This record gives sequence, C-alpha cells and structure tokens, in this order.
Amino acid sequence: MTDLALPTTIQSILDSYSELDSIFAAILPALGEVLECDRCFLYLRNPQTQLGKVAFCWRRNQQIPIIIDSDWKLEPVSLPEEDPLFAAALRTDPSVYVEDVETASPEIVNKEFERRNFGHRALIHAHLCENGQLWGILQPCVFGQKRVWSEFDRTVVTQLESQLTPLAIAYVKAENEIFD
Repeated sequence: MTDLALPTTIQSILDSYSELDSIFAAILPALGEVLECDRCFLYLRNPQTQLGKVAFCWRRNQQIPIIIDSDWKLEPVSLPEEDPLFAAALRTDPSVYVEDVETASPEIVNKEFERRNFGHRALIHAHLCENGQLWGILQPCVFGQKRVWSEFDRTVVTQLESQLTPLAIAYVKAENEIFD
C-alpha cells in the first residue's frame, strides 16, 4: 500500500512551493485535514548540536494548545529518559502510532510527560531521519479521544516522511549554517 500517491492537496504543495517555510506552513494544515487531526506540528533539530525548535504548528481551532517556539534551544540531556517517544526517534526507530496515550505501554509513552507537555490523547510520532540521524519529528495528534490510525493514515505519513526528510535537513542546515 505504500506505492499509493499522496493525497492531491499534499502533493500539490510539494510540487508548487519552493521555499521551505512555505512548504512546511502549507503542509501542516493540509495534513491535519487529510488525517482529520486537531493539531500538527513539526519539530526540527540539528543532530550535531542537539539544538531544536518547533517552527511550524497548525491547529484546528483556538481551543487546541499551540506548540511553537521559533528559537533554537538545546535539547535537555534528560529528554530521552523522560520521553520514550523521543528516545525512539533518536534511535531512528520506525515512527510510532499511539492510539491512546492513557492506555499505551509506559515503554512507549510517558503518560505524564505527554499530558504536561502536549495534552493530546492520540498521536503519530513520525521520525524524519537520514543515515542514522534524527532531523525532525512530524506530529499529527488528536485531543479528547483515542484514535485508531488507519492504513491510509499510516501510508500518508510514511510517504510524507520520505518527502519531508530532505526538506527538514535543508532547513536545519540553512538555519544553522554549520554544515558544508
């Protein structure tokens, strides 16, 4: 099923936008609508310096908390111990689909950490990785109810991971100007 084309709304953004800021700003609401989510955000990071930021966030309405921080910040050393999802991303494990934060295994989700920092009930923790390095995390999520992520949802996210990873790398390199 991974051979299917991306939904037209998402593919047209990838085909018609050229600036990274514009692509990310347009992709998140399109993905939110396609996946019927409440919020989508994109965390970008420099794997060399462990500096990261949430530069892009879309939310369905004003009642959904916004997650955005335009400043690059050092990732807390304790983050991989506090957040099993982040630890999985750092290991470049496959993306994680959490149907219910409240009932997920503690090896997968730190329920209290998720409540305190994000407030969502179900999420996709999509890892944007290349050559054993984590460059970003795309996170569509749902509030107030659990969510079974369909094969369609998984296919869209898997395809989008491969499309967004080189863009995330280019964004991080341009913003940090420390790479060749």
